Amino acid sequence: MEQSSPEKRIQWLYFFIAIAVLVNLSGLFVTIMEPDGALYASIAKNMLLRNNFSELFVEGRDWLDKPHFPFWAAAIAFKIFGVHTWSYKLPALLVMFMGTAYTYRFAKDLYTKETGLWAALILLTAQHTVISNMDVRAEPYLTGFIMAAVYHFYKGLGKGWFVQVLVGALFAACAVMTKGIFALIPVGGAIAGHLILTRQWKLLFNLRWLVAALLILVFILPELWCLYQQFDLHPEKLVFGKHGVSGVKFFFWDSQFGRFFNSGPIKKSPGDPTFFLHTILWAYLPWSFLFYIAVVQYIRKGYKKVRNVEWFNLCGAGLTFLIFSASKFQLPFYITIIFPFFSILTAGYIVQLEAGKIFTRIRVMQQAILVLMLVAVGLLQFYFRPDLSVLALLLLAGSFILIVAVWRMPSAGKFKVWMQSAAIAFFVQLYFNIAFYPKLLTYQSDSEAAFWMNVNNKENLPVVRVLNGLAYAVEFYSNDEIYHYRLGEQNKLPARPYLIYTEADVVPLLENEGIKGQVLKNFKGYHITKLKGKFLNHHTREGALTTSQVILIK
Repeated sequence: MEQSSPEKRIQWLYFFIAIAVLVNLSGLFVTIMEPDGALYASIAKNMLLRNNFSELFVEGRDWLDKPHFPFWAAAIAFKIFGVHTWSYKLPALLVMFMGTAYTYRFAKDLYTKETGLWAALILLTAQHTVISNMDVRAEPYLTGFIMAAVYHFYKGLGKGWFVQVLVGALFAACAVMTKGIFALIPVGGAIAGHLILTRQWKLLFNLRWLVAALLILVFILPELWCLYQQFDLHPEKLVFGKHGVSGVKFFFWDSQFGRFFNSGPIKKSPGDPTFFLHTILWAYLPWSFLFYIAVVQYIRKGYKKVRNVEWFNLCGAGLTFLIFSASKFQLPFYITIIFPFFSILTAGYIVQLEAGKIFTRIRVMQQAILVLMLVAVGLLQFYFRPDLSVLALLLLAGSFILIVAVWRMPSAGKFKVWMQSAAIAFFVQLYFNIAFYPKLLTYQSDSEAAFWMNVNNKENLPVVRVLNGLAYAVEFYSNDEIYHYRLGEQNKLPARPYLIYTEADVVPLLENEGIKGQVLKNFKGYHITKLKGKFLNHHTREGALTTSQVILIK
């Protein structure tokens, strides 16, 4: 990786990208996390078991919230490979890797091959990319489909545009069928923003975009048909506590604008305009500060020659970021879908950054961040005390050797610090996927209870889950049929004997209803998506745990 040898740098980049892919794949076998991941997985499992790919059910009831595409993808994977943790996650990772390939192609077309490779590497090593590929929800699908749509619409700006617009519309429709019409914001922002700023009015007001809109509408017809069949044709169904709810209207309005204004049937606490500004600081590590610098420098240089630079990435990321920040419904993982734009902007900056005072300051800042990341892992290991298997130790040792090898490179020039960043990202993210998260998931009592019952329920007794929380992992991981019980609905209980799974503090309420039995197993658990110091510290952890029980009812 000599400073004067771009060819050698490119070889190293290919090598690092291959490692990044493997690091992302290391999360395939980590137990699916509640609530959202386990919810998605259980819906897809129900879709397969019912052999009903048009209707969505949760806890035995009609479910109206997310569109169908992620569930279709997971259910098809289940049909091919069986119902497993890894088969649920695999389709999402494949779409994310496709999005990474499109990120590379887009950056290569706009800049250079080396910039494209850096963009791909940065995207794959960003902290929340790896988290999203382990804790699979909708984001890997969205990230891949959005980037693919942007790329093909960009190619559709030239002659012979129809095929490119057709393919772009197909990917855009897949994004819409994953999260709703707001998924078009980064796509439209990227294309329209660039055309507006470069004053390409003939291309902006062009028939091809009407064709694109019509094609998207055609391609999302399967989603609309499913919603119409399940809800609009059945006004007698009780949804969100009322009858006559339209699935099609919810898809176009309530699920999108209702969330934005926090006025729909699904609400959250009011948003914070600065939420995503500080979320990026950790979610985009180790590249977050570089990204902010890259954006500032791009705007400073770009406004002087607006018509001569590309604005796709800044507009695609910027418009989405502003709308997310203005929204009343905010969650950290939302921002992941525009990481490809972030990565291209960051890659473009580090490739053109010249050695000098500015570079020296940035290098010191970046190395300080890298040291802090390693210190954070050390502290987490010291306090949390996850178990390290022989395989985990070998993999972490290998990634640490890579850090040392990059650090000792005698003549890597300015690119050495960026390679250091990627190498340390590998170590940190591998630690999370093969050490921290596997240990953390042992405190997800719902999945642990399912694993225990699969081994110990030798008579295949019916399993009843008391609905007093979001225990979707029980339903996904259990080999037995799950009966969903709400207090007072004794007519829905199976014939005795059966097993009942519930939180310990609900047991007195069950006993008041005459449901008494023998406790077979206690499980210590914690709400693992809301980590606190008391839980992370192994000395004080016991006081933060709650108890769930498997009870035999005879």
